[in-house]
Amino acid sequence: MNEKSCSFHNEKELRDGQVASVSAGNSLPYDKDNSALLAFRGIPISELKNHSILQALTTEANGWVPGVVSPEVLRAQEEWEAVDNIQPETAGSRTSSDQPGQLISFSEALQHFQTVDLSSFKKRIQPTVRRTGLAALRHCLFGPPKLHQGLREERDLVLTIAQCGLDNQDPVHGRVLQTIYKKLTGSKFDCALHGDHWEDLGFQGANPATDLRGAGFLALLHLLYLVMDSKTLLMAQEIFRLSHHHIQQFPFCLMSVNITRIAIQALREECLSRECNRQQKVVPVVNSFYAATFLHLAHVWKTQQKTIADSGFVLKDLEVLAKKSPRRLLKTLEIYLAKVAKGQTSLLGAQKCGGAPAPHSKDLTFTGVCDLPAHSSEGTWVV
Repeated sequence: MNEKSCSFHNEKELRDGQVASVSAGNSLPYDKDNSALLAFRGIPISELKNHSILQALTTEANGWVPGVVSPEVLRAQEEWEAVDNIQPETAGSRTSSDQPGQLISFSEALQHFQTVDLSSFKKRIQPTVRRTGLAALRHCLFGPPKLHQGLREERDLVLTIAQCGLDNQDPVHGRVLQTIYKKLTGSKFDCALHGDHWEDLGFQGANPATDLRGAGFLALLHLLYLVMDSKTLLMAQEIFRLSHHHIQQFPFCLMSVNITRIAIQALREECLSRECNRQQKVVPVVNSFYAATFLHLAHVWKTQQKTIADSGFVLKDLEVLAKKSPRRLLKTLEIYLAKVAKGQTSLLGAQKCGGAPAPHSKDLTFTGVCDLPAHSSEGTWVV
């Protein structure tokens, strides 16, 4: 018998001896060489079932009785078994809580209003302020030029949107709100359309729709423009930080709504007509005027150490200035944004807005434009 045959027989005897030893003890010995595992490697799979060791293990397993199972283990087992029952969701069944919605741009939101039927809202608008007597004569002789005929439809669209309220059932309306929330807070997830978190943004209540009086959905479109335009986003974030100052805090979104009201009135009183005629556009001019007015308010608020108690008077003075010198405000915005783009200026500078957390908007006594008696002879405040 050659050496290979002897070696084979020796290995076989060794395996048989190890299997017999394991069978006698009805347990698998374990050592660093894993000898029990090696004993099975040379045995055909079809013969394994005939070995007494596997039969013994099977018998022992069949007679095994589980011990006491803790409630945590049972709960985990139920959750694991429930995984098989989860059905894939379709795109239409996703909720805002488990699938973050896509941000919406200003142009997309505006296009939505350009395509839907707004005829019922358009009937309510009054495009220009009605003037009589000397006021009409003075405006005719010394007032701004009339808006070009080709731009009046665009102007009417702006005023019509201001008549539209917030509809939480409209997906576009919801996306506008979600986008404003995410861009101001830095959150990557959607939030509920009603809740106290809107007070943190500067609405007076849990439902933003209740704070849009006199400005309608145009107020939300202006906020959307402010946070989605790369040139004004930094400005919006800085004003938002200022609104949370522990002393100079103010309701950011509510202040924005009031500035939209000023923009609407300036458009109706034809204060923006000259600039609209020059640019042959209405929406971009109104947007820029809104941003410029908000910038001026923030500058006054910070440098003159204004507080919430000054809000009504600050807004009223701002309205007078904005209507009188819209071009000046627009130029200031243009210079500011150019410097911001180069990193040469900041609205808040090195100012720290630390300190005690700002109270919710509902805890602040805020006076808006509409809450003060009007002193303008140009007309009534009707949107």
